[in-house]
Formats: sequence, C-alpha cells, structure tokens
Amino acid sequence: MKRTDKEELVRGLKKKMEGADALYYTDFTGLSVKNMTALRRSFRKAGVEYVVIKNSLALRAVNESGLLAPKLKGPTGVVIAKDAISAAKALTDFAKKNEDRPSVKGGLYEGAEIDAATVKKLALMPTRDEALSMFLGYLNSVLSGFAGVLDARKVQLEAAAPAADNATENVSNG
Repeated sequence: MKRTDKEELVRGLKKKMEGADALYYTDFTGLSVKNMTALRRSFRKAGVEYVVIKNSLALRAVNESGLLAPKLKGPTGVVIAKDAISAAKALTDFAKKNEDRPSVKGGLYEGAEIDAATVKKLALMPTRDEALSMFLGYLNSVLSGFAGVLDARKVQLEAAAPAADNATENVSNG
C-alpha cells in the first residue's frame, strides 16, 4: 500500500471520528465472513460505523484527532459511534449470540479511555430515546395524578355545595 493511500485512509477515518461520542476497539478473530457481514448489518441498523484497518493507521487517526489511543495488538475493528449506548448494545448483543465474538479490547468514551467492562455497562443503560420516553412517562404520571386530585376536589366541592345552599336557606328562613 502506497503512502498516499495510507494517508487517505487516515484522513477518512479521522473525518468519520469527528463528532463521534465513542470508539470501541474489537478483536474479530474467529468470526466467519457470514458473521462479519451480519455484524456490519447490525451496526448499520444502529447507525454505527465499523471499520477494519491496520492498527498503526487507526492509532494515527485517533491521535491526529486529538485523542489518546492505547496500543493495539492483533486484528482490530474500530466501532465509530455517535450514540455510544446504541453501539455498545449492538456490540454486546451480537457478541452474546456469537460466542463472545467480537471481543472488546477497549475504547474511548467522551475522550476517556475505557475497558471492556465499561462497554458492557454502557450496553445496560437506556438509549437516549428510551430515557426520554421513560422521563415523559414519569412526567405524564405525575400530571395524571395531579389531575386526579383536582377532579376529586371538584367532586368534594360539588357535593358540599347543595349542603351549603340548604344551610343558608335554613338560616334565612329561621
């Protein structure tokens, strides 16, 4: 591979990393071509990019983008994600179905280095959309409860109103 081709690959990877929330480094050893295609497809559904590139070129792209990358050994696939949680979920779900392959070597999340355990913890968290729907559900339940209390108070006042009318009539007649 010519130097210009390598520089072009690094520029392309660096451009993909711009605005990324997370990078996960994976070891895809042991995955068949069929499984690798399925992995890429599941990432595409999640809006995540998966790139297989030489370790030295991946490290150069990460370092040029202002982040510090750990040394990588062996075959490496780089998961580039704008939504770190969706990417972690897609990665761990696929690994569960395929004998823990690809394995996570580590990564970067919001500029900080993370390990495989952190990626698994991220996968357990709700996605942004799930968190928003949970928040809206809680907000709706509070508002529904408040509306119920107001309605109950209205019923109490309506029930007390005829009794108050009768009491004022008795006082004026008496």
